Amino acid sequence: MEHGFIKAAAVTPKIKVADTAYNVEQIVHGIGEAAGAGAKIIVLPELCITGYTCGDLFLQGLLLQKAKEGLLAAAERTKETDALIFVGLPLVMENKLYNTAAALYQGKILGFVPKANIPAYAEFYESRHFTEGNREPVEYVMKNGEEEERIPFGTNLLFEIEAVEGLKVGCEICEDIWVADSPANAHAKAGATVIVNLSASDETVGKDEYREMLVKSTSARNIAGYIYTSAGEGESTQDLVFGGHNIIAENGTVLAQSKRFTNQIVYGDIDISRICHERRRMTTYTQERNETYRTVKVPMPKAETGIGRSFGCMPFVPEEKGKRDKRCDEILSIQSCGLKKRYEHTECRKAVIGISGGLDSTLALLVTVRAFDMLPIERENIVSVTMPCFGTTDRTYDNACKLARVLGTRLREIPINRSVTLHFEDIGQDMDNHDITYENGQARERTQVLMDIANQENALVIGTGDMSELALGWATYNGDHMSMYGVNGSVPKTLVRYLVQYHADTCGDEALKQVLYDVLDTPVSPELLPPKDGKIAQKTEDIVGPYELHDFTLYYVLRFGFMPSKIFRMAVYAFKDVYDAPTVYRWLETFYHRFFRQQFKRSCIPDGPKVGSVALSPRGDLRMPSDASDALWKADLEKISSSLSL
Repeated sequence: MEHGFIKAAAVTPKIKVADTAYNVEQIVHGIGEAAGAGAKIIVLPELCITGYTCGDLFLQGLLLQKAKEGLLAAAERTKETDALIFVGLPLVMENKLYNTAAALYQGKILGFVPKANIPAYAEFYESRHFTEGNREPVEYVMKNGEEEERIPFGTNLLFEIEAVEGLKVGCEICEDIWVADSPANAHAKAGATVIVNLSASDETVGKDEYREMLVKSTSARNIAGYIYTSAGEGESTQDLVFGGHNIIAENGTVLAQSKRFTNQIVYGDIDISRICHERRRMTTYTQERNETYRTVKVPMPKAETGIGRSFGCMPFVPEEKGKRDKRCDEILSIQSCGLKKRYEHTECRKAVIGISGGLDSTLALLVTVRAFDMLPIERENIVSVTMPCFGTTDRTYDNACKLARVLGTRLREIPINRSVTLHFEDIGQDMDNHDITYENGQARERTQVLMDIANQENALVIGTGDMSELALGWATYNGDHMSMYGVNGSVPKTLVRYLVQYHADTCGDEALKQVLYDVLDTPVSPELLPPKDGKIAQKTEDIVGPYELHDFTLYYVLRFGFMPSKIFRMAVYAFKDVYDAPTVYRWLETFYHRFFRQQFKRSCIPDGPKVGSVALSPRGDLRMPSDASDALWKADLEKISSSLSL
């Protein structure tokens, strides 16, 4: 439960139609297995105590009595189970029969939620037996021997687990998700962050895809977790077959899904803090006080259950190649369309871009070429400038020149050794002192050259720096930090590589492909220090840390506002085969240190297109004071340090 995670389980027991004693045994067994795996919310199918396919047997008083006794037996046998449990049964109230979900916790029946929408079409004829559920809760008198208990009965019930901040559970049943005005919508508006659905949805060709789409879209629209549990093997196959299609989703993403026709238990760790953050962030999400709702407290103690969900090492990069290629093509289109509009507005016809033979400038040049082709403007109007200096290696120099030529741009080579040396003489900088002045002097000289050539050519300088560099402040202020349009400004370093790779794989030009492949194989470096034996001496990731770790942190800091300790926990899990915990902590600490101290650089970055859900533009996505204190984040980091004994 720490950091807002709650483990949920969707359980489909194998039942026998109308055999309540047998079914209770299977239900209790499934609950025990799910609870043993750490599940704190356990959901079973619609009418599972009797079976959904009882037909007119639902009119038999004996079956209804045994269903109620079965519920009491299940409650008694799970009184040591520390989980909120939802189980389906037919229940009579005031001489009407309701298709009902009972919520149980440690032997106590907390509430009854009746089905709101009763289908009477195609293979469904529930209105023959069941009555539409009331919205506003009333009291149901539950008799257990000589004892009577008054239990809330109505669709508008929420079950609040206070052990996890923000966790409120709403319930709907099967058909409820298929209607336009689903109870889930009202539950979410009333504060529910998790919706459970007890279902008995039969299988027909293609229905599983539509069902999955419904679950995903309902969870996305309501910014909620969704636990869908369906009946499976054991239901009557007289006319229908039930596949036990269980789905656990979170805000439009499926966390877990069963294989149909197998009666599986599936588990998913729903991140309640992430859901709450999304609702706060999206000002169009409306949460309303609804006086017809009643909240039932669930006295579940806080406990650590571990994390069973996966976290991709590169959240900006889709794992599946097909989706990744689609993402790359879309981003290249966004970048080039943004630049195209700038040229149409300024009526400019030329571009100046500094090319180093590295990934960022390569991507910026590819985008510029694509924009010029769209306008159309001749590629020779792109002035590709290579500016070798003290740290330039033959490999990067050769790749820069080859790239400019193979793309049909105009190449200008302007060595800056002499001008930088003269500048250092002017300011009294020792050439043997390879400090920050030595490095930044070269970066600023390159920017001056680019800007002056732009004046000569009546051109725009195209920025090459990426979002990861901006997050870390890994840019020379008033050096490579500046341009007239920054096409890479919202592209993280981990994604830059895939964009170049995608262009190489799809360009159809063998010469260009070979250059791009060699650029991809070159270590990331600003090349501001003299080479060692002709090879790059200054590798960025040796200094600021691995970009894959920084991009992981950047995503969860800005997209979801997670605290350092939560990101650390997730990163240790995600990179368990790559980095040990002390290494993860070291670079996490570096990220926060640099992120807070470098905001002044981000406060004045050039225009550039937003391509994803995370961006650093001071005009839109990140309006952060340049002098904000990082004390709270440091304190949370220190807790990690203490636990690691660093």
